[in-house]
Amino acid sequence: MKRGAGPLALTTGEVPPRRPNYFLFGFVGALGVLSAWILVQAVIEVRAVLVYILVALFLAVGLNPAVEGLRRRLHMPRWAAILAMCLALILFAVVFVWAIVPPLTAQVTSFVTHLPQTLGQLQENPFFADLDQRYDVVDRVQAALADADFGSQLFGGLVGVGQVVFNALFATFTVLILTLFFMASLHGILDLIYRLVPRSNRDGVREIGDEIVQRIGAFIAGQLIVAAISGTVAFLFIWAIGSAYALTLALVVGVTALIPLVGTTIGALAASLVVAVSDPWLGLAALVFFLVWQQIESYVVSPRVMRQAVDVSPTANITAALVGGTLMGLVGALLAIPTAAALTIVLTKVVFPRLDRR
Repeated sequence: MKRGAGPLALTTGEVPPRRPNYFLFGFVGALGVLSAWILVQAVIEVRAVLVYILVALFLAVGLNPAVEGLRRRLHMPRWAAILAMCLALILFAVVFVWAIVPPLTAQVTSFVTHLPQTLGQLQENPFFADLDQRYDVVDRVQAALADADFGSQLFGGLVGVGQVVFNALFATFTVLILTLFFMASLHGILDLIYRLVPRSNRDGVREIGDEIVQRIGAFIAGQLIVAAISGTVAFLFIWAIGSAYALTLALVVGVTALIPLVGTTIGALAASLVVAVSDPWLGLAALVFFLVWQQIESYVVSPRVMRQAVDVSPTANITAALVGGTLMGLVGALLAIPTAAALTIVLTKVVFPRLDRR
């Protein structure tokens, strides 16, 4: 019997087409959207932890050349070299806090103690006297100090500052511990990542990955060298002009020099402002000096130091730092340039050769 359409098709064994189950499709799609939303919310909740892990991994990769250098030159086991590096970081943090906290505390105490005397001296100044006569500045300050809510507002502000300090210390401690573990198991982590690649491509991926790790380490080493040079120059200048906070301001300038693009400017403004508090003319001289030094660092020192570290064009460096800073703040700005260097290596050794063969 020939196959036919209609009722006869059922007698010949032909299966009619099934109608799609739109309810099932919609239900599965809704479950997919819900799962994606839950995953995004989970990532948002743990974003701080992910940032800690990313920064710690970045530091572990960057400090690995120093650890290997200690192993080769001093014939130390890897665990001893890692421990020595961590102790060096802790020692620097202790010296930095010791140099910053006592002068800052002394300045705040002195300001609060001499505030009435300072207001009295300002009233003798013609400009400030005219300003006070127009806007009642002194009366408003005294009323604010005598306000019953001033103590609670001040205490709330101190609690907020204390919470910020506690969060910063907790984040620093967490990153330090994670960095220690990542440095200890860095080779194992890299081997595990390489094993996820098919064997036929594993050697090429290992070569590119090792070069990326080397570039990141060279970038951190270069940044540390530039920061050390900036801090030394700042210390010599501030010590030469007779400031009592030469070491403190030099550490501030050196640490802020680690921030791409704006770090040197922030350090220069902070140091000049502190010097200007005791002597405005010396503060102006310090500002001029740091502006000149910033140009020397940007166009002479940094390019020479970073030439072999990160082979990325200046335009790409600036763009990467701006994009990273916009997305992740200070952490993004610090990680942006090595990330751009890694992408440059991938483009140069993988993408461009494949395009040229077509």
